[in-house]
Amino acid sequence: MSSSRFSPALQASDLNDFIAPSQDCVVSLNKNSAASRLPIKKKEVLVTKPPEESVKISLKDCLACSGCITSAETVMLEKQSLDDFVTRINSGKAVIVSVSPQSRASLAAFFGLSQSQVFRKLTALFKSMGVKAVYDTSSSRDLALIEACNEFVSRYQLNQLSGDKEAGASLPVLSSACPGWICYAEKTLGSYILPYISSVKSPQQVIGAAIKHHMVEKLGLKPYDIYHVTVMPCYDKKLEAVRDDFVFSVEDKEITEVDSVLTTGEVLDLIQSKSIDFKTMEESPLDRLLTNVDEDGSLYGVSGGSGGYAETIFRYAARALFNREIEGPLDFKVLRNSDFREVTLEVEGRPVLKFALCYGFRNLQNFVRKIKMGKCEYHYIEVMACPSGCLNGGGQIKPAKGQSPKDLIRQLEDVYMQDVSISSPFDNPIAKTLYDDWLVQPGSDNAKRYLHTQYHPVVKSVTSQLQNW
Repeated sequence: MSSSRFSPALQASDLNDFIAPSQDCVVSLNKNSAASRLPIKKKEVLVTKPPEESVKISLKDCLACSGCITSAETVMLEKQSLDDFVTRINSGKAVIVSVSPQSRASLAAFFGLSQSQVFRKLTALFKSMGVKAVYDTSSSRDLALIEACNEFVSRYQLNQLSGDKEAGASLPVLSSACPGWICYAEKTLGSYILPYISSVKSPQQVIGAAIKHHMVEKLGLKPYDIYHVTVMPCYDKKLEAVRDDFVFSVEDKEITEVDSVLTTGEVLDLIQSKSIDFKTMEESPLDRLLTNVDEDGSLYGVSGGSGGYAETIFRYAARALFNREIEGPLDFKVLRNSDFREVTLEVEGRPVLKFALCYGFRNLQNFVRKIKMGKCEYHYIEVMACPSGCLNGGGQIKPAKGQSPKDLIRQLEDVYMQDVSISSPFDNPIAKTLYDDWLVQPGSDNAKRYLHTQYHPVVKSVTSQLQNW
């Protein structure tokens, strides 16, 4: 499998990421070959038959299968393609596009523009094609962060009272925004690790829930009237979008919170297919309903190319649990490498909070092993499958000729917050409005219903175990 798609670090020696489709795939070939040898008396005659139809594997098949961790290039992503997106625009449905800040940063670096310029040009491009609205997943990320802060403090307090024995008290809390990590946890690690994972949905699914469950009323539409597309840095987001947990019914119709996912690279293909000069094209005003843009037209959000989970929750927990206001940047200590860092809060000389950033499967396996042995000292771990995190997602634009991947990551980190004001999620007026009008408060029944999810261990088949033996 090419490292350019689906969680780049999945080639680690003890991780099986192969599906061709393999023997373990839930969809099998009807026949082994288009040609077969038939013995006729003493001669062999090669009888050629018409080629069989291509094996088509849905994304739901992949999620139900234990033969691999995520998926591979041979899996047909027919309903998650650029062609399908263009077709849907002409289908009569209201198409809404939600763009991730990581994708904006990748396009900004490629074209030599600011994030704000890219977002306005993308809005103009999509609307010229017939898209109804273009939103920003930074707004849904703020909702996810608020829920994650509330969840961590509740779990920490419960753990202090009862330890890991109480349901919902397991520490460390492991972040849940990365679908590559979630697939790996469900398919490879199984039931022992799942209680540690945060139940908060990813920003992609949070904005999907907000649009399909709540904003439809403001737009004067039904959930099935909307075709919701996200632009993401990661191919694994395509798998996340089709999880059964993110499907609901309205008037006997199955509705998905996110109908399709385009990667940053696919959006670049779209731009280039239009033969337009993206750098000089006109810009469009941003849609404010679900976009982090202030009255002056400036973008705002949290820092951190992978969502800022560890930093945001650390600051909130320090204040909520220990009445400590942390000013300035957090002092993350680099451990094995730059993809494994930790930060500690001490009170009266005693460490009371210990958080870590863990990017890439090589680092991930180290803390998983410690959790299994009961020796993990962290309270929260921000987990991302890709080395360097989401800015280095498999769906991002590749380095230019002569540019190293490390140089590109540094460029993306510089661009990411270049014209974006740092702002606390708790100060986000969009989040406040959604809680007032829909969710009530963090951790409420409505919040748990719409913004939280659950995970399911995938039992590995005997065939797969024998193949790996």
